Amino acid sequence: MNMNRWTRLFTWQRMNKNGEEEENKEQEPKEKKKDETTKLNWKEWIIDPSEEFYYTWLQIMILPICYNWVIIIFRTCFYAIEEKFVATWLTLDYICDLFYVLDTVIGFRTAFLEQGILVRDLSLLKKRYMRSSRFKWDIASLLPTDLLYLNLGIHTPLVRVNRFLRTGRMNEALDRMETRTSYPNTFRVAKLMLYIFVLIHWNACVYFSLSNYIGFGADPWVYPNISDPDFAATRRQYFYCFWFSTLILTTVGDTPPPEREEEYLFLVADMLIAVLVFASVVGSMGDVISSLRDRDNVFFPNHELVKGYLRSRRISKELQKRVNDWYQHLHINKKITRENEILQHLPTTLQTAIAVSVHLPTLSKVTIFQNCETSLLEQLVLKLTPQVYSPGEYVCKKGDVGHEMYIIKEGKLAVVADDGVTQFAVLGEGNFFGEISILNIKGNKSGNRRTANIRSIGYSDLFSLSKEDLTETLLEYPAAKRLLEEKGHQILTKMGMLEETDEREGEVEKTEDKVKRLEASLEALQTKLARLIAELESTARKMMQRVEQLELQTEGWEGIVAEGAQGEIEEREKVKEREIGDGKGEGEVEGEGEKEDEEETVVEGERGEGDGGEESLGEKEKNAGVNDKSEKEKEEKGEEQIKTETKDQKRD
Repeated sequence: MNMNRWTRLFTWQRMNKNGEEEENKEQEPKEKKKDETTKLNWKEWIIDPSEEFYYTWLQIMILPICYNWVIIIFRTCFYAIEEKFVATWLTLDYICDLFYVLDTVIGFRTAFLEQGILVRDLSLLKKRYMRSSRFKWDIASLLPTDLLYLNLGIHTPLVRVNRFLRTGRMNEALDRMETRTSYPNTFRVAKLMLYIFVLIHWNACVYFSLSNYIGFGADPWVYPNISDPDFAATRRQYFYCFWFSTLILTTVGDTPPPEREEEYLFLVADMLIAVLVFASVVGSMGDVISSLRDRDNVFFPNHELVKGYLRSRRISKELQKRVNDWYQHLHINKKITRENEILQHLPTTLQTAIAVSVHLPTLSKVTIFQNCETSLLEQLVLKLTPQVYSPGEYVCKKGDVGHEMYIIKEGKLAVVADDGVTQFAVLGEGNFFGEISILNIKGNKSGNRRTANIRSIGYSDLFSLSKEDLTETLLEYPAAKRLLEEKGHQILTKMGMLEETDEREGEVEKTEDKVKRLEASLEALQTKLARLIAELESTARKMMQRVEQLELQTEGWEGIVAEGAQGEIEEREKVKEREIGDGKGEGEVEGEGEKEDEEETVVEGERGEGDGGEESLGEKEKNAGVNDKSEKEKEEKGEEQIKTETKDQKRD
């Protein structure tokens, strides 16, 4: 037993080893294939500008560009920081240069649209990129100006000023971010603040370098003397210069008066820049506020205009309060009643997709629209208009002509009696009413009028579908129209609102029309059948006449053919006898000559009889031709009689 166990273990281990080896063998070619595919993909790697990778790369490129704009001028003016962290700055510089090189490589592999089709050919992409102005700026930003360190020294970071030429890439990234963000106004304000920060930063660095040129502490306008411990720290130097630049550019607060010409020139330039900054800030903030107002006006009706109208017409305070409460409800709950106006600038396909995702589940709950074509529902979804009703407001009253149907999206509505108090039923989310009044069903006892009073209990959100929109849409879907009418008939019969007499009369009228159509079709078929029979008879007569003519012609040919064959046989025998009799005597020849003369006379007689036979055959042919003409005339007369008979039948 132990030996059996050990043998089983060994065999199991061998099986596992063999299985693992086979799996490894199978995985090795798969890994090789993956490596080959990755290599091929890297060679044929193309970047789509609309994809997420390109957008992410643009966001990454903002960092090295902002680094160069902020740090190069900072290191140039605040030389103490430059000398203290040289290794750090050089490392960051060349990391940014690496990003610049990668961005250039991506430029060679960025696809573009031509006539709406994405071009992926590498040769075309390279040609387009190299011929563009962006390629020139990118190459200029990558020029190795760092070699000037060998002559000017390593503490001159201003030699890297050509890195600013890649700024267009940052502008592209910011534009894309503005189009993608859900809060574009906030992003515009943030972008403006970034520009102002960079401007104040540059102004602070220039102010510090100007103070160094004039002399620290030379007058109250420049930076204080750095020998003072309070102003010796580098952090204090930068913050003081940044604060002073902010005072100048924003024209907020008092600054010491300038005393030197350089100081006056610097202040004049700063004042001009401050005017532009103030104008840009005010203008951009005004645009943000106006865009917010436009958005509110598009999303919600203009409340101020309605208020002015109510005041001018001296409407009662109760009604004004109802209007104000309705507007307040829309603003607080962010309910939109003008969806079609908001989405009108989009193409129809996108409008349909948005409307389907928002309203199709609600529309599919209506029983008469169930099992309808999806294309019909997509068309109807675009026709839905949202409506909001206040508490106690009537949606429809009994006896009103129904011009639209309603679908409840949110809220509760009550079916009330004429007194407005007694409630028969409560309708909630997903319910609908008024669908029968927009179908124009014959035999409806209510005559497309409302059969109940429906009032909103609280604030209710409804979707309405007008009768005109439904009929216009159903013109293109006749099968769906018949289906909807059948469902409407079923609903009316269940409610007992359909008149049966009208239906029976309509059915009788339909059967009479069908009988008339069948009679007309039978008459048409009878006339066609008569024509076909007449044509068959005429063709049969013609065929018989032709057969008779052919028989008459072939009767005379049989005797002539027999006589001609006998004459040919006799002539051949004579020729043979002549050939045989050439060696005999003259007497025999003369006797034979006499016999030949006699035979010739006989043959001539036979030929005469043949000629006479030919003459008699010609006379027969002439008689046959005359017979053919008479028969053709008879056929024509018969056809004319058939035509007149068919005309008389048609008239009957």
